[in-house]
Amino acid sequence: MLVINTIKNSARITLRNNWLRNSLANFNAAPTNFTRTFSLGLALRQQQPDLVSVIFVRANGERIKASGKVGDSLLDVVVNNNVDLDGFGACEGTLTCSTCHLIFKTADYERLPDKPGDEELDMLDLAYDLTDTSRLGCQITLSKDLDGLEVHVPASINDARAA
Repeated sequence: MLVINTIKNSARITLRNNWLRNSLANFNAAPTNFTRTFSLGLALRQQQPDLVSVIFVRANGERIKASGKVGDSLLDVVVNNNVDLDGFGACEGTLTCSTCHLIFKTADYERLPDKPGDEELDMLDLAYDLTDTSRLGCQITLSKDLDGLEVHVPASINDARAA
């Protein structure tokens, strides 16, 4: 907190105020200086959340760089950064489609903290261009060690809800 003190030059100037003059009548001697204290609350710099950068690579080679907070899913990164991937995440992460299908490099796939569960594997079976390193983006949670992650977006998507 920042405190600023200001001092009036003399009681003679301040005592022109009737209220103050009456208030000071109870004192034996009028003070010669008055102090007024002001305090300002300084806004503390808010701590930035840990950001993780992700690069989405389209089938045509176009690279789209985005970032998300630790704890966000790759689907959140696409939505929060308005990444233009047609139809991506149509079911909003409820594991009822395969539109957020992504392909990882083998090394990146191996370092993902969680392996796919049965529900995710069932949806991946319906995805186009399936590989051994395919995952659904809605099921991948970002952590600091995934910073710089590069994922490939298949050329076409299959919305399993329409099957």
